[in-house]
Amino acid sequence: MHFSTIFITAALAASAAGHGAVTSYEIDGVKYPGYEGFAPSTGPKTIQRQWPDYNPTTSITDKKVMCNGGTSADLTATVAAGGKVKAFWKQWTHQQGPVMVWMYKCKSDFKSCDGSGQNWFKIDQEGMTAPPLSGNNWGTAKVYKNLYWESTIPKSLAPGNYLIRHELLALHQANAPQFYAECAQLVVTGSGSAVPSGAFLAKIPGYASQSDPGVTVDTYGSKATTYTPPGPAVWTG
Repeated sequence: MHFSTIFITAALAASAAGHGAVTSYEIDGVKYPGYEGFAPSTGPKTIQRQWPDYNPTTSITDKKVMCNGGTSADLTATVAAGGKVKAFWKQWTHQQGPVMVWMYKCKSDFKSCDGSGQNWFKIDQEGMTAPPLSGNNWGTAKVYKNLYWESTIPKSLAPGNYLIRHELLALHQANAPQFYAECAQLVVTGSGSAVPSGAFLAKIPGYASQSDPGVTVDTYGSKATTYTPPGPAVWTG
């Protein structure tokens, strides 16, 4: 029994080691802890919507793809429009796939902000920067190397309560995409008045289909020389 327990624990640890999640942030130069454990109800208070596990979401229509299952956070971070948001990972192992950074404007307080509706928009992304698809010229390869991703909040963005969502889409297995996404709560300040509209907005889940070319691409079998991440174009303000 003792041996079995050790074996199972080791197996679970090995499984988790292949995955990853945002575990902390630096926002306008201020550091904030994220969630790092597997017991959301007993974890420390953070700005991050606490996720239940490191495991990927494999279906783009699964509600877990929004914030990795996280539904609430106790704290918020303040960032001025035009400021920097840096997300950190403690581990990441995949080098083929895009990085996408999304925001969502809450209608009121964070407790009632569930991310529903067509209000998500991208502020940053990086797919493949040079062929081949099987190489490491990808956004996720930069996360693999540096274990962080830094984005700029659009300077003209209207102030208010927002969710920020960092998404890594791992494409190392053909027709078996893995979505990793975590959300944090931001209060944006400043004198901006711009908000995205029209084709820049999307629902999550629902921003693309499972058959989207940016989701189903075979990074080792395809001879394609270009790649377009799924979802809308980046809104820069």
